[in-house]
Amino acid sequence: MTEGNVIEPKPKAYRKRRPLDRRWLALLLVCAAQLMIVLDGTIVNVALPAIQGSLSFSETSLSWVVNGYLLTFGGFLLLGGRAGDLFGRRRVFAFGLALFTLASLLCGLAGSQWMLVAARALQGVGGAIIAPAALSIIITTFKDPRERARAMGIWGFVVSGGASIGVLLGGVLTQTMGWPWIFFVNIPVGIAAFALCGPLLDRDPKPDLSGGFDLPGAFLVTASIVAAVYAIVGAGANPPAVTALLLLGSAALMVGFLAVERRTAAPLVPPGVFARSRNLAASNVIMALAVVGMVGWFFFSALYLQRVLGYDSLATGLAYLPATIALGAISQGPSAWAVNRFGMKPTILSGLCMMAFGLLLFARAPVGGSFLLDVLPGMLILGVGAAFAFMAVILASTTGVPENEAGLASGLVNTSQQMGGALGLAVLAAVAAAYSAVLAGPNPDAVAALNSGYHAAFLAGAGCVLLGVLIAATFLSFAPPGDGTAQDPTSR
Repeated sequence: MTEGNVIEPKPKAYRKRRPLDRRWLALLLVCAAQLMIVLDGTIVNVALPAIQGSLSFSETSLSWVVNGYLLTFGGFLLLGGRAGDLFGRRRVFAFGLALFTLASLLCGLAGSQWMLVAARALQGVGGAIIAPAALSIIITTFKDPRERARAMGIWGFVVSGGASIGVLLGGVLTQTMGWPWIFFVNIPVGIAAFALCGPLLDRDPKPDLSGGFDLPGAFLVTASIVAAVYAIVGAGANPPAVTALLLLGSAALMVGFLAVERRTAAPLVPPGVFARSRNLAASNVIMALAVVGMVGWFFFSALYLQRVLGYDSLATGLAYLPATIALGAISQGPSAWAVNRFGMKPTILSGLCMMAFGLLLFARAPVGGSFLLDVLPGMLILGVGAAFAFMAVILASTTGVPENEAGLASGLVNTSQQMGGALGLAVLAAVAAAYSAVLAGPNPDAVAALNSGYHAAFLAGAGCVLLGVLIAATFLSFAPPGDGTAQDPTSR
């Protein structure tokens, strides 16, 4: 056979594969970790009656099972963001995963009220370490505006839709395996995520500790908020003098925090950071107000389904499946498209208005209500609105942030989110309890009085969301979509 007769085999096209972009695998990793955090903010809602019966919580103290987590989470978020900037995001992210997983084990093993609340508080510390590191990883990894909007759409689903998944999963686990398993489920996920940090996340630079670490500021702001929430939660049972003293102590601690921030070399919140950007300040306030409505809805709608309509834990969890599907469908594409097409401000306004309307529908749900007529419409409207609103608010709060301040921006928006949830839930729980007590007469209809208290909480939550609409319409200002600037005009 001559050389000319040799036929060289052609390479097969299917052997050529496009290299897998590690950035999207890293996004899935940090979203899985964030999902654990969000789940633990709502997964206990369905299990609250079971926990109350098992550990003998009172009606008012039961909210501390939720608030114990939210308070330390929100109080230490700024410190967690600063830690990521100093020690490296991958290192801090992995440490937070280990702490969160250990705390989940302790929650499941808790045999008393104080053990469960303490373990939940430890979970909050772990979450406060994870969340800002995870969000800053997204901010610094996806620099193209369209890719960042897509990544934030996925992140937005985790933040808002993950809460619905938590209620669903909580119902299934509580009904089939018992309430401790709502915490044990985090253990394999946490271990797997910890193992994948090395292969998927970029290596950290050498730690820079020249700026210091503001531990006093973190403890002061956390103590201030804890005192304020305890004053609100216990207002119905404590003497007015005790409530006033707690509120004064909270204010004094906050003043101390502000004084520390002015003098420390590396403050958690640099003085003037909000004054430099009106959009940053407005976005954080809007986030806090929106979360008041969202957290209140999860808490009181779960109680409405179980204590008024008589659903068991599994049925309550399954009732949230339509909202979860709606959140997932909107967050995976339409929310990012809406931001790119119409801009952040219109997307925020429309989403918040839908959330408020959904809460108003829940505020009219009767004692003998029907799921299809009295629950599902409000649930779907609120879920779709949350998918648009939360993703756009997160984008608005991080737009134009320098890479070396990504941890701070992430800490601020997460702090607003968690503090809005903690303080808002405390206020709404106090409103519901007070209104139910007013309606209770010598021979009260206990269920009707309870449901009226839930109505008051839904109305108060809708009012907070509508206040967010007013602030967004008045103070937010962005460049038109499509011109490539996306700058905060007030920060120039």
